[in-house]
Amino acid sequence: MTLAAVVFDLDETLAVTTRDRQRLLADTATAAGLEPIEYGTYERAHRESVTGDTRARIFETLIDDESIDPHAVAETYRGVVNEHLEPIEGAEALLTQLTTGAGYRVGVLTDGPERAQCSKIEKLGWGDLLDATVVTGRMETRKPDPVAFEAVLGALSVDAEQAVYVGDKPEADVEGALDAGMRAIQVLYPGGPDPHPRADAHIERENLGTELPAVVESL
Repeated sequence: MTLAAVVFDLDETLAVTTRDRQRLLADTATAAGLEPIEYGTYERAHRESVTGDTRARIFETLIDDESIDPHAVAETYRGVVNEHLEPIEGAEALLTQLTTGAGYRVGVLTDGPERAQCSKIEKLGWGDLLDATVVTGRMETRKPDPVAFEAVLGALSVDAEQAVYVGDKPEADVEGALDAGMRAIQVLYPGGPDPHPRADAHIERENLGTELPAVVESL
């Protein structure tokens, strides 16, 4: 079946931070008057938490001091992350080419709290370039749950066989998309996950803007 839609992961696929996550957490802890938080500890709490609207539920599990509001810490962290967020090279031109040039429906399916992830899209200025944005925090689930992929397919009004998912994580992105009936392109970068053998294609992130349209066309 001919492809009609391209769906992207957001973090580490279309956008990156100029500081590593440990440094971002350190900046947040300093601003909020917290003891340092190890990123590994934060990441485990993130995986185990149903995030909802903000990261407050995550910080609730990490903060022992009852005088510190986890909602305020979540807002601080959101601001720190967005301050250092930037698109990968050629991202805006790529989205424009896929929609205006090639006529694909284009969406984003991203894990995380709704407010945090939507604020990233707003900061990047991509709202008008996307036909749909689905944040799993809205559904209190996450990739690779088929429900997440079905939600973005529904928002784009396409069948799974008509869509390809572009992301970096082997299980959440590649396996999740394939198990939902979509095709999958894995984005690779130094220090990132290993190539997944089931992916339909692999593209180095630095080449995504120039190579993706042709790869999508070939699927």
